Amino acid sequence: MTGGTMPGPSGLAGQVVVAGAGLAGMAVALRMRRPCILLSPAPLARDAASTLAQGGIAAAIGPGDGPALHARDTLAVGAGLCDPAVVAAVTAAAPGAIAALQALGVIFDVGADGAPDLHLEAAHSRPRIAHAAGDGTGAEIMRALAAQVRATPRITVLEGAALRRVLVQGGRVAGVRIAHAGGDAVLPTGACVIATGGVGALFPVTTSPPGGLGHGLACAARAGAVLRDLEFVQFHPTALAAGAEDAGGARPLVSEAVRGAGAILVDESGARFTDELAPRDMVARAIAAHLAAGHRVMLDARAATGGRFAAHFPAIARACLARGIDPDRQPIPVRPAAHYHMGGIETDLNGRSTVPGLWACGEAASTGLHGANRLASNSLLEAFVCGGFVARDLDGAILQTQHLETPHLPAGTDDPAGPPAALGIEPADIRAGIGRAAGILRDAGGLARAARALAPHAAHDDRALVGAMLCLSALLRRESRGAHCRRDYPMTAARAVHTRLTLDEAMAMLVAMPAAMPIDLAESDLAESEQPADGMLVP
Repeated sequence: MTGGTMPGPSGLAGQVVVAGAGLAGMAVALRMRRPCILLSPAPLARDAASTLAQGGIAAAIGPGDGPALHARDTLAVGAGLCDPAVVAAVTAAAPGAIAALQALGVIFDVGADGAPDLHLEAAHSRPRIAHAAGDGTGAEIMRALAAQVRATPRITVLEGAALRRVLVQGGRVAGVRIAHAGGDAVLPTGACVIATGGVGALFPVTTSPPGGLGHGLACAARAGAVLRDLEFVQFHPTALAAGAEDAGGARPLVSEAVRGAGAILVDESGARFTDELAPRDMVARAIAAHLAAGHRVMLDARAATGGRFAAHFPAIARACLARGIDPDRQPIPVRPAAHYHMGGIETDLNGRSTVPGLWACGEAASTGLHGANRLASNSLLEAFVCGGFVARDLDGAILQTQHLETPHLPAGTDDPAGPPAALGIEPADIRAGIGRAAGILRDAGGLARAARALAPHAAHDDRALVGAMLCLSALLRRESRGAHCRRDYPMTAARAVHTRLTLDEAMAMLVAMPAAMPIDLAESDLAESEQPADGMLVP
């Protein structure tokens, strides 16, 4: 079923509930044998971060390449926090993932010789980015998988349905509360998979769709799950800086593949100022520093694409032309924007969280693949491969379906119903506060103030809860590593450790903060766009 009237709870009891219909959620639904309910907040394949993915999917399928090299590059960028076993498993599965996607109907681009047309992206030692429709890889993958989902009778698709809460009874998942058709409903289930995406829309400037607000992370936290490494938010170096922002601060992405094809970063004088193919965190900080010094920053692709930019990158060309920029005749104005969340719900390789009956995959999960900084184009790979791992685990699991006597919310949380304005904090205020405190550069004062300002709203506002926990995790990491840069702790610690937080631990931290500390979200020691004059970028 797609959309329409939802069957009664008794008709769905015992089925797996997959919350989120991006690539990760659809991969789980398609690759397991069990019946499942797929919650899609928007029409299938619409408004998902996976659909917006431009660059492609990383896989060692080219000459002179192999999974061991792919794993080495992933570990190097992850700055000590990747799980080597997870990295090895996912990179080893990558060539098979390309074949599996092709079998599902994805049409990847090929060269004149019929071999895969592989791109080079930052921090990869080989060209290994398989792509489709030029820079439309995500949209092509989602098109093919959505068609397969619609044609699979054991998958019940609820369009316009979103996860509200995970209900826990006797220490394990007993059901979920969802918003659907203008109201709330409770579905009994012994297994819920959270594949709800990231947190980019919590920031004032982002490449993420408006739904990327961390609701799945909040549901997991309220159910008692451990969240890991929330402080690691990747800022993509090159979001399109021309024209007005879309809803929620969203800006079109100018893919890493453009730099991989030879485009260079220049300022208003035409001078290059950084290594375009360095890891994303380094390039993003270099651009932010150059902007703060009063320069303009542009990506010049004129020589690289030889007047055929639209042939190589049609979606980016359309976005540029809509804003009055012709990439064949002029450089593209760019700036960093919140793009991807490496942290999330802590899981093992099979996607199991710390709460029995709760799985997670895709950007909502912290699997150990990305560590402190994601290697370019490993995100679509993780979504599909780890979605398959979750599906395999669910097929072998013995699911316990309990009788949910009294539908209830987890302890310590209020009913989330009600418009945001009625809850006492505006979405724009949340984005502004998180952007100032947890942007490209952070410090203790800004992080603590933002966390305390968000704390009073955390009981009833998922965005405030996730924002506060993100700031607390950033406070706990007293070093600079990967995408996390503290101007008050600029050095990288000798030993890499994870940060882990539960809801109870986060609330205890907030209570222990000095009561006299200002809590105005508009205050900050350092605005997101400001950068130190010297020495504070990660060595």
